[in-house]
Amino acid sequence: MSSILIRKAQAIVTVDPQDRVLEAADIWLKDGVIAGIGPELAPPDPVDRVIEAGNMFVYPGLVNVHHHLYQTFTRNLPQVQKLELFDWLRYLYDIWQGLTPDAVYHSSLTGIGDLMKNGCTTVFDHHYVFPRQNSAEFIDRQFEAAERLGIRFVASRGSMTLGVDEGGLPPMSVVQDIHTILADSERLIDRYHDARAGAMRQVVLAPCSPFSVSADILLESAKLARSRGVRLHTHLAETKNEEAYTLERFGMRPLAYMESLGWLGDDVWYAHGIHFNDAELRLLAQTGTGVAHCPISNMKLASGVARVPEMLEMGIPVGLAVDGSASNDGSNLLEELRVAYLLHRLHASAGAPTGYDLLKVATRGGAAILGRSDIGSLEVGKCADLFMIRVDQLDAVGTQADARSWLGTVGLKRPVDYTIVNGRVVVENGRLTGADEERLAAECQAAYRRFVEA
Repeated sequence: MSSILIRKAQAIVTVDPQDRVLEAADIWLKDGVIAGIGPELAPPDPVDRVIEAGNMFVYPGLVNVHHHLYQTFTRNLPQVQKLELFDWLRYLYDIWQGLTPDAVYHSSLTGIGDLMKNGCTTVFDHHYVFPRQNSAEFIDRQFEAAERLGIRFVASRGSMTLGVDEGGLPPMSVVQDIHTILADSERLIDRYHDARAGAMRQVVLAPCSPFSVSADILLESAKLARSRGVRLHTHLAETKNEEAYTLERFGMRPLAYMESLGWLGDDVWYAHGIHFNDAELRLLAQTGTGVAHCPISNMKLASGVARVPEMLEMGIPVGLAVDGSASNDGSNLLEELRVAYLLHRLHASAGAPTGYDLLKVATRGGAAILGRSDIGSLEVGKCADLFMIRVDQLDAVGTQADARSWLGTVGLKRPVDYTIVNGRVVVENGRLTGADEERLAAECQAAYRRFVEA
């Protein structure tokens, strides 16, 4: 592996436990890790590349903790723009039941490329739609796409077992039996899950939601995950409709239902978590159960506003996420960060998290959600994952008083200048290095057409 010296950065926002911002300082990256950080570094070995950063802010790579990459091919549909979650899902399931390996691969390339161009270095994807035909290698194709572009990738083996004929929401064509799900879960763990520091591939078990899976798959997934040392994830407390569903069907609120099945603990995180009450927030804090905050999706689907200021005050683990491309219409975690800042300013005023608080959510917070102590901040020994932004551009004039909060308060309306993952430059001058972008766009657009015209 090569070594890189980033020299005399205008500001390095470390997001370390001391919240340090280093000015006119260097970062030395060697063999995929941060080998040095500080002023006027003199690496003992020759470096392969020097990046002059006197006009740049440097940040830890962003960590996206909830996504549905397959939805990239169902963005901007006029038919769903006024729908809320349950009706939105019913309409889109009719399209998603036609997913193919080709569509999964190219939609993953599209979303991952967008994420990387906007500073994301680690992405967790929640894939749970497995049509009866040709879906056996969907997750394998996602890992293939991630490796092609060079992102750190955490995949889930999601699942749906409760179809519309059995009181669930999805069509019967995309539900699977428990034996198929568990067998494939074990296969994927065996093949891809790497528990070592610096891992580029990991696996999570992630049944879809209380209204699309039965209790047995939740119980068995938790048992298997804990026996194999992998994490657990699902959607929870996203809408009032979900709350009404679990009360009617199980006689319990969503979190109580999940608690009854063993789904609490520091190895569990939920997507959305909008409609938790005070007692439920205390339970999350006591058990270390995490939440993936998805503000743009929550706004588009009119689901509500998660109580993130209170969650952070209580010490509940919180990470930031773009959620599915069809409920976001993009894969830009930097945009998510600024929207989160503005949303909570509107709802909580002085009690809202600062721009820097939300940067910590999007970096260290996401790392903690995924159980990773090797990413999320710029410190010696941690993975060489970071992004860099030129601030000598017109859009940055007069904005540089606080590099820590800059991404929340000012935000970035263009691609980052560099993204580095595992010590490798994967975005340079705002463009992917692992692919010809014009050819990649044409390739993915052709795959999109094959999907929608099938």
